[in-house]
Amino acid sequence: MKLRSYQKAAVDAVYEHLRNRDDNPVAVLPTGAGKSLVLAKIASDAVQQWNGRVLILAHVKELLEQNADKVRRLCSDIKVGLYSAGLKKRDTNTPVLVAGIQSIYKRACDLDPFDLIVVDEAHLISKKGDGMYRQFLADCKVINPLVRVIGLTATPFRLDSGMICSPEHFLNQVCYEIGIKELIRDGYLSPLISKAGVNRADFGGLHLRAGEFVSEEVESLVNDDALVSAACGEIVELTAERRAVLIFASSVAHGRRVVEVLRDNHGIECGFVTGETPAADRDELLARFRGDAPTSLLETESLRFLCNVNVLTTGFDAPRVDCVVMLRPTMSPGLLYQCVGRGFRLHAEKQNCLVLDFGGNIERHGPIDQIKPKDKAKRPDQDPPAKECEKCHALVACGYANCPECGHPFPPPQREAHDAEASEAGVLSDEVTDTYHDVQDIIYRIHRKRDADEDAPRCLRVDYMIGLDHWQSEFICIEHSGYARRKAEAWWRERCLDPCPTSAEEALDIADAGLLAATESLTVRSIAGQKYDRIIKQTIGEIPNEALEEAPF
Repeated sequence: MKLRSYQKAAVDAVYEHLRNRDDNPVAVLPTGAGKSLVLAKIASDAVQQWNGRVLILAHVKELLEQNADKVRRLCSDIKVGLYSAGLKKRDTNTPVLVAGIQSIYKRACDLDPFDLIVVDEAHLISKKGDGMYRQFLADCKVINPLVRVIGLTATPFRLDSGMICSPEHFLNQVCYEIGIKELIRDGYLSPLISKAGVNRADFGGLHLRAGEFVSEEVESLVNDDALVSAACGEIVELTAERRAVLIFASSVAHGRRVVEVLRDNHGIECGFVTGETPAADRDELLARFRGDAPTSLLETESLRFLCNVNVLTTGFDAPRVDCVVMLRPTMSPGLLYQCVGRGFRLHAEKQNCLVLDFGGNIERHGPIDQIKPKDKAKRPDQDPPAKECEKCHALVACGYANCPECGHPFPPPQREAHDAEASEAGVLSDEVTDTYHDVQDIIYRIHRKRDADEDAPRCLRVDYMIGLDHWQSEFICIEHSGYARRKAEAWWRERCLDPCPTSAEEALDIADAGLLAATESLTVRSIAGQKYDRIIKQTIGEIPNEALEEAPF
């Protein structure tokens, strides 16, 4: 097996660090970039060239099997052992030992000393506390004070503590890093395209617990029957040409409902995997989804759709995946990266991978190639995930765009123009996405820029409802001068027989009287990494032929 140029560069950077520093390095390579081959090369060199003994640590059996296989294939004359309860292996004295941390973390003293420890998915080592990795590595340091630790990861940070490298940590410095866009450009990873789901809940009112959204609140929002049905319909429509669709649900109940709707409403078989799925059933489903079912399953139809809950985020290698669906929100940038990363790998029948985001995750964290931990700051208290209808005073979940009791439309969230978030965020920075939307409702309001003086010019704010609690805004500069005013006049001429007013109040009165032509559809342009979306095209209905003086006030 021959290393790619960037894999060789990563290995060389690790060696350079070990030669010139006394601490421990981390190499950062994206999911699908071949970390297993990098660690296999390091392990084989340590044994063959330096007569060392190597331990490779991982946390799931799929990674253990991959890593052991890569070392054996790279250097067949090195004996590689496995230590994993899940794999029913208890090797202890081989030159290279691949071990599951759950099985080995209390048994450092039962093993001979190691000269080098390579940690796959190294971001799982906590920076503080006494977790499994920290306990085991501390014990290994007692047994051999000269042991060196190397970390490999795609995401060198943790939600709870930021970057994993620090002077007091087991891992001290990133010695090598290559990005997703470079590997896509060079043909080593699949191109990504993205689309935000229109039929999604509003997660703005959710609370946090231990840095993540409260699961019960998420469940109450996303598992609404109407929302699940609408989202599934959208998924089916957008994945008609896709071969392998991997869905991440928010809970077991939510995942089961998704599977039922796809089956009952669309005649689609969707596999379902959770932490409780029996191993034999899980292996069969994954084999059918990967398209590599064993002989005993050759007559079983392959799966196009597979739904999972917190299972297939790491260690799951299915190059066929050409669509990843995020039906859940997450506050963890690392989790988002791992989920989307399931679609990074190349496949002969795959041109790109579509990322469908129904959880607002790309908007929340930014393009996947620019993800980094946010500065930790105390989050202000938020309203509970419910709101009151101003017409009938019913208390309903925040996910509703219209009151389910009386049908009254809720106004869009009160965001200032320059605080707006992109509604169709791209999965890679600089990705341009033009999205067509039918306009379901329009709300007009007067807008004054935040912190502006009382006599500052105001705008007519127009909010277009283009999905379930999904709005796109534009601002008509009625009271401004110069170019902004000329744009407002042109906008007005397309919609009204009366001349463009000079005050925002008059413009609002005319709009509320129904004398403006309604916008029937929008095309919205999003550029990933840029904060604001913009409307680039509108389809406008007929202009009402009543005059202003005929309108009742």
